[in-house]
Amino acid sequence: MNEILNMKNISKIYQMGSEEVVALDDIDLSIKKGEFVSILGPSGSGKSTLMNIIGCLDAPTRGEYILSNKKVAGLNEKELARIRNKEIGFIFQSFQLLPKLTAAQNVELPLIYAGVNSNERHERAKKILSKVGLGDKINNLPTQLSGGQQQRVAIARAISTEPSILLADEPTGALDQETGIKILEFFKELNEEGRTIIMITHDKSIAKYGNRIINIVDGKIKKKGELHDKR
Repeated sequence: MNEILNMKNISKIYQMGSEEVVALDDIDLSIKKGEFVSILGPSGSGKSTLMNIIGCLDAPTRGEYILSNKKVAGLNEKELARIRNKEIGFIFQSFQLLPKLTAAQNVELPLIYAGVNSNERHERAKKILSKVGLGDKINNLPTQLSGGQQQRVAIARAISTEPSILLADEPTGALDQETGIKILEFFKELNEEGRTIIMITHDKSIAKYGNRIINIVDGKIKKKGELHDKR
């Protein structure tokens, strides 16, 4: 497998008045295409900061970040926006669906930014929603869907542009346990199809769904290990 992401000596330091707060301290991280990686850490560990840098939502104070063979440092905002739209599919704990748009219209949003024409957008949205088990819900508003269904719409939206990476931030945090397990099993299916998934979590039982766990504590990667139990 080829590396899809490589970080070397990544640090993130925030200036809080006269004090410096080190959120990430000299992180080295590489992820190969097709991996399912869990980044595990408690609140305040730096995992959200790391996620924001992986997702090109924030820039490191120092260090080198290469994503899909491109150096991220020095890219302008237009180039970063293109990476966020084409290379990375974001899945959030709070779903972040637009409440006045139907399921299909929410899935179409990234395709609009990608310049896909109207007919193709509609067809692709219907196809992807069918794939996630919501073919009969394409005209429903988010308020007419359960939490698990809303997260599936969010997943459909994330994969609509065929991104290189799915970046999931506490994706089951707003769901009950049974629904959360179904979403995690669906992630495993997507990974088995060849999709690269990076999942951020504070919960060890959720992290175990990944094939590799990266532990982050106090802004440092502490321990790496392969999981051999694939279930």
